[in-house]
Amino acid sequence: MTEARTATATRGTSESKVEITIDLDGTGASDIDTGVPFFDHMLTAFAKHSLSDLTVRSVGDVHIDEHHTIEDTGIVLGEAIREALGDKRGIGRYGDALVPLDEALAQCVVDVSGRPYLVHSGEPEGFSLHRIGGHFTGSMVRHVFEAITFHAGLTVHLRVLEGRDPHHIAEAEFKAFARAFRAAKRRDPEVVGVPSTKGAL
Repeated sequence: MTEARTATATRGTSESKVEITIDLDGTGASDIDTGVPFFDHMLTAFAKHSLSDLTVRSVGDVHIDEHHTIEDTGIVLGEAIREALGDKRGIGRYGDALVPLDEALAQCVVDVSGRPYLVHSGEPEGFSLHRIGGHFTGSMVRHVFEAITFHAGLTVHLRVLEGRDPHHIAEAEFKAFARAFRAAKRRDPEVVGVPSTKGAL
């Protein structure tokens, strides 16, 4: 019988309270509520395109800024991913994706390496200052990927190749990450044990 790859992670601070449950072998079902509508949209896209069932409940001081809630949610999501991956036996380990959204195009490569590293480039000038939907600052896209990769133990290379509309750019990035992660986490019947010469990831 195949072992379930599920996890629940929580975090509570004076700035936010976050609880996340993830099933890496789901169908892409999601129930997301962070109090930041555009971020909910991005996490819903991540669940759908990574084929991970995801439940997120985040309550934070969004009356001050969305930053704390988004960062802490990214931290907890990374922790849940790391726990759900377990010892990583039998996974593909690597995944890559090239995803368009109208004029935007993003590319992502994921290595379930156990070594956190993010290379992120290509967002156009001014993107980081734009308020997507009036409440989600463009700079948070990179910030949330930093939180996820560091706490999940992933190596991620993510770059924007084309794009004009900030919504499209951000969504293409999240979808590219989701598709690359989907391939990397997938169980590969040809892989015996942990896919590393070190014997551990």
